[in-house]
Amino acid sequence: MNHALTKGIYCLTIKLVKKHNIRVGCLGNFGFPGGFYVYVGSAQNNLEGRIERHLRRDKKMHWHIDYLLHYGQVICVHTYAAEKNAECILSQKIGNIKNAEILVSGFGSSDCSCASHLYFFQDNPDSRISRLKINGISSPPSPNPSHQGRGKN
Repeated sequence: MNHALTKGIYCLTIKLVKKHNIRVGCLGNFGFPGGFYVYVGSAQNNLEGRIERHLRRDKKMHWHIDYLLHYGQVICVHTYAAEKNAECILSQKIGNIKNAEILVSGFGSSDCSCASHLYFFQDNPDSRISRLKINGISSPPSPNPSHQGRGKN
């Protein structure tokens, strides 16, 4: 992760080893099959702090992603120096990657008109995400080996 970024957008690649039925706040209960999930978000004040919060095990359930992260493991983080409106652009680009699926409408997108900011992939999409550019800016993946083993399988 680029530690100089104070605001920007990000995507988390999350591995879920097996299927879980998860209650996602007021959205309801959903079946999440094992595989890979990519979540797109933004932080306009403290990007590093937001990502660190997502990686923490103990936290109050606040955002939709918190419920999935309770069971999954973040395996990669991509960050971009971009304004909040680029969050939806990145989400649409990820949704256009071959085999991307929306399993939960409205996930992470309650403040915009996107169908979702969470996408499911059977295979790890990180190499394809690494090639995406937002406003001409690309982001190299930042694996989080210090957070391996995090989350319930």
